[in-house]
Amino acid sequence: MGSSVYVINPNSSQSVTAEIDKAVSPLRSADGPGIVCLSLAEGPPGIQSQRDVDGVIMPMLRKASELEESAGAFVIACFSDPGLHALREQSRRRVFGIAECGVLTALTLGQRFGVIAILPASVPRHLRYFGAMGVMDRFAADLPIGLGVGDLSDEGKTLSRMIEVGRTLKTAHGADVLVMGCAGMARYRAALEDAVGIPVVEPTQAAVTMAVGHVRLTQTPAL
Repeated sequence: MGSSVYVINPNSSQSVTAEIDKAVSPLRSADGPGIVCLSLAEGPPGIQSQRDVDGVIMPMLRKASELEESAGAFVIACFSDPGLHALREQSRRRVFGIAECGVLTALTLGQRFGVIAILPASVPRHLRYFGAMGVMDRFAADLPIGLGVGDLSDEGKTLSRMIEVGRTLKTAHGADVLVMGCAGMARYRAALEDAVGIPVVEPTQAAVTMAVGHVRLTQTPAL
């Protein structure tokens, strides 16, 4: 199987980790690498503030340190990419953040990307990050659905709010590709894409795709 891709959900919600595991299952193959999704027991139930983001960095670094020897790559499965640069400093493995990978994937699928956030408080945090990434000239808007991480399990309410926000991003803000701004939204991707009619990127899938590709290429002998 080779080295594993460790997908670390920095919150303590097992239901979110189960959703992530389901979302990346199409990327698993018999000849590896293994994809292991895990929660951070010390994390909050949902990461919804800058304080939450900052607070999970040290426990996540400790967890990654324990996994270092068996890791082929790490994926930080939170749309704020907490500790991304700290883990890159610490680890000898490649480290992928789902926000960075989600946005970069979106840029290959459209000219202007829109982001569907969960809560209004998430938006300024996302904008700071997109500014640091240097992608604001390709940015349409970032709009919240107004539901917390724990509310995402209400499928009817969540999907209808996502479709409403997605259509607004498309029609009012000129987005021609959407990025889901939370790791717990994957189950809605296909339905949202059908309803809005533009590509939708699920960021954990985007990051794990890159991580798996990296591990496979580095484990394959040169021709």
